[in-house]
Amino acid sequence: MKMARWAAIAGLAAALTGALAQTGSGFIFQPVSSGHALPGTQPDNHASTVVELKGGDVMAAWFGGTREGAPDVAIYGAHLHQGVWSRPVELARASGVACWNPVLFHTRDGRLWLYYKYGTHPSNWKGARKWSSDEGLTWSAAEDLPNGILGPIKDKPLVLHDGTIVSGSSVENGKWAAWIERSTNDGATWTSFGPITVPDSLDIPNAAALAAAAAAIAAQKAPPTPSEPDDAGPHTKLYPPSKTTVGIIQPTVVSMGGRHLRFYARSRTRAARIAVADSMDAGVTWTQAHFIDLPNPNSGIDGVRLRDGRIVLIFNNSYDMRTPLNLAVSRDGEHFTVVKTLEDGPGQYSYPAIIQAANGDLLMVYSWRRETIKFVRMPLSDLP
Repeated sequence: MKMARWAAIAGLAAALTGALAQTGSGFIFQPVSSGHALPGTQPDNHASTVVELKGGDVMAAWFGGTREGAPDVAIYGAHLHQGVWSRPVELARASGVACWNPVLFHTRDGRLWLYYKYGTHPSNWKGARKWSSDEGLTWSAAEDLPNGILGPIKDKPLVLHDGTIVSGSSVENGKWAAWIERSTNDGATWTSFGPITVPDSLDIPNAAALAAAAAAIAAQKAPPTPSEPDDAGPHTKLYPPSKTTVGIIQPTVVSMGGRHLRFYARSRTRAARIAVADSMDAGVTWTQAHFIDLPNPNSGIDGVRLRDGRIVLIFNNSYDMRTPLNLAVSRDGEHFTVVKTLEDGPGQYSYPAIIQAANGDLLMVYSWRRETIKFVRMPLSDLP
């Protein structure tokens, strides 16, 4: 009797484990530090993007190399099929300079696009892209974007019902600023609007931001500790509030209903909070930005409007560290409630991307300690 009961429990546990494995949640590839990495795995991996493919498969892409900005950094990608991630393959490489921030998305005509940047530094990036007609199995040759157009700078663009692409872009040359790039012909031509900034008069730190800034000053005066590579491994680097208003970058665009669009942006400011701006004409023109209550430690974010109308943001709920990594939900797009913690250990869990799958699931990818890319599939029912 007891043996039969334990056999039943073991069978149920195995079934649940199998069901979890079918989601593909977990590391897309084993990091070098695990001792089980595939040959060719890069030590530094960052800035991932995710897209649902026709038929329900998933594709992710990221940049990887010896370190961010090194000439060997290229774009890599992998497919999730029946709960198993494929071996990563190289998708794009530039001659003698690093590749950065890939973005995957479909246009109205059904093409799958890969936009990315290349250059030695964000201040001199050039935008490039490839397209695929077979859901990422093969790709076109790379083509440069027109001068002054960088493409989606980190997060997926918003593709409106009529096919218009509204893409968040930004520049990091001196003063940071967000831009919006817009195309009504599947990316054949583009118009841009900007710069969009946060006025210095609105950059007012709250008590938590002031405390984080003070802690950073105290840490600088403390005795030195053994150094670790910047942004590497489990190292928990501080990203305290800025001493001045540098600006906002990497906007993620969502629909608020009708012709009202909103973007949420990373900020490097004294307030150290997420910034938002609005468009009332489907992305043609935009307001200047203001802050909402969620903190931002100068780190990438992403957002999505669910089909039930709620807005979900994935972000670091901290004023000075890229941990923890959280989900927050809002019904009005202005006031958010933090509802989930995805990571809260030491290290960096950053540069997330989020989409809603056809079945309603939330699909998320992010940098796990800069060593690998982690994928999370969360049923909509798990979102309070």
